[in-house]
Amino acid sequence: MNPKRLKILAVSITILIIALSLTVAFSQSPTSKSTDDKLARVACLGDSITNMTAYPAKLQALLGQNSTVLNFGMDGATVNFDSNRTYYFSEEYIAARSFQPTTAIIMLGTNDARTNIYSEIDRFVSDYEHMINKIQNFNSKPQIFLVLPPPVYSNTMNLSGTYLVQGVIPRIQQIADKLHLPLIDVYTPLLNHPDYFTDGVHPNSKGAQVITDIIYDIITAT
Repeated sequence: MNPKRLKILAVSITILIIALSLTVAFSQSPTSKSTDDKLARVACLGDSITNMTAYPAKLQALLGQNSTVLNFGMDGATVNFDSNRTYYFSEEYIAARSFQPTTAIIMLGTNDARTNIYSEIDRFVSDYEHMINKIQNFNSKPQIFLVLPPPVYSNTMNLSGTYLVQGVIPRIQQIADKLHLPLIDVYTPLLNHPDYFTDGVHPNSKGAQVITDIIYDIITAT
């Protein structure tokens, strides 16, 4: 069987197993708003820029007790389905699906600018669109926001700022335009601010606050 089909089959089976336990856990969590409120359950999907920064927690603080914001970031996650850290095949994605978000904020693409992965950039659009289509078909029918990730500065992680600018960001813009999805730009506000990063890639507290404020303004105005 095609390796890609095997991955998708494995994810489907894992979803059935994990979703049962996670559904019970989430069903016991307090829900402050009705399920038809688009900011009742906010899922932050992404890579280590989501997982390792304080932006989801800061967003929770801004939205307050009427919303539940959960962090579904996965370190090293890619959009590319053929990498060994594909977000779509991760437990974090499965957990996000079980959460049944009313809003999904997706910030991926930085790791697709990694020098050993970028050769597959031509598949970025189709793989990202496949994942987005699946999220659109969650039972909760969430509103989806795509995020242009922050700039990449000098780093030791084989991440290329040039690849991000020339290959990843234009493709995210293309997807947002094609699928008519709102686009959140955190790249431009963090440009020329290497001081807002701990290691050239991950925003520090100041950088995370910039990301939070921009995302908050857009999701509350939509």
